Amino acid sequence: MTVSRTICLGFLAVIGLGALLLMMPFSSSSGTWIDPLVALFTSTSAVCVTGLSVVDVGTYFSFWGQLFVAILVQVGGLGYMTATTFLLLLIGARFSLRDKVAIQQALDRTGIQGSAQVLRSIIATTLIFELTGVFLLLPVFVPDFGFYRGLWYAIFHSINSWNNAGFSVFSDSFIRYQSSILLNLTVTGLIIFGGIGYQVIMEMYLWLRDRILRKTHCIIFSLNFKVATSTTLILLILGTVAFFLIEQKNPETFGKMDLKTKILAAWFQSVTPRTAGFNTIDFSKMTTAGLFITIAFMFIGASPGGTGGGMKTTTLRVLTTCTKAILQGNEEAVLYERKIPLSLILKAVGVFIGSLATVIIATILISLTDTKFNFIQILFEVVSAFATVGLSTGITASVSGAAKLVLIVTMYVGRVGILLLMSALLGDPSPSKIRYPEENLLVG
Repeated sequence: MTVSRTICLGFLAVIGLGALLLMMPFSSSSGTWIDPLVALFTSTSAVCVTGLSVVDVGTYFSFWGQLFVAILVQVGGLGYMTATTFLLLLIGARFSLRDKVAIQQALDRTGIQGSAQVLRSIIATTLIFELTGVFLLLPVFVPDFGFYRGLWYAIFHSINSWNNAGFSVFSDSFIRYQSSILLNLTVTGLIIFGGIGYQVIMEMYLWLRDRILRKTHCIIFSLNFKVATSTTLILLILGTVAFFLIEQKNPETFGKMDLKTKILAAWFQSVTPRTAGFNTIDFSKMTTAGLFITIAFMFIGASPGGTGGGMKTTTLRVLTTCTKAILQGNEEAVLYERKIPLSLILKAVGVFIGSLATVIIATILISLTDTKFNFIQILFEVVSAFATVGLSTGITASVSGAAKLVLIVTMYVGRVGILLLMSALLGDPSPSKIRYPEENLLVG
């Protein structure tokens, strides 16, 4: 079995196990067996760190059900291979070459050396950020719900924020805390760092360490770091400004807020589509322009190596750089004085076309099965599922069983990735020894 098939089947196995656990009576607040489709949808959404839910997690599931959701989110955020190989590390097992190649593909690394050290660093980074999130969220939840319940809410939401999942025990997500500076900054901080990628965080840490120790030779940032951070920053600024301007006069969203809350809400809505799924406003009451901007941000998603989904920021940057090069009449695409290799350009095009095709097919299928919803609602739901976001205009629980199955498949495809899934289905590509002659054709 190929490595890509191992990873894809591993995710399916975790989803299946999660669905079985969530079906059990002890996972339900009513103490009864849970509908298999609800359990499967919730498990898929958790493992794929999406956050879409057909039920109210806070009231439908018992503490054990919520705990299973949090564990599935944690495993899904780390990735199947990362989680399982870390367990092997704990019991002292050695890595085979196959294990190292699997980790390389799962983490999108360029080499297989130092896999064990990388995994330890990822787990340590995850724990540090999630524990920090818990301590910062305690002052928000404990005064409202008491210490033990507030502690659990802090743990649950910290895990979901870092892993860009978006499940909440509150039926209105964080709308009740839309004016809380501490919650807004804590949750968005976890979302950004969780979605920007482990490699970026490590480079940032090494740079800060060198600066503090005043080393003469500081770390030189990689192209991936420069592209991921700059693109993320640009999108966050543009999103905040766009949401503030578009929604500020909407009486159903920003219209009745004071200036401070408007800024916080605009910032939060700019961060959460990439790809967390929390919200501090009701998305069903947003303007069409606001919804479309959200769809665009969701489709772009987070950065490679992070816990978020979507097409990825680096893919967007490669495509826009190629477009710029063509418009300027250049034959090479250059980013930060580095030439982008043709293989990377082809990969970016493949990811974009595959992602677009998945969204189009899923949207058409749900449009055929659920004619009562309008196009923008269906498109929003599909992109949210594919980009593993979890935002919704409120139709998730109302869609038909067939539409739920389409969303389940869409979430799975979005989590494992288009290229990895194609590799699992078609097998690893073998290099061709045949070289064909070139010929021009009309384009554009």
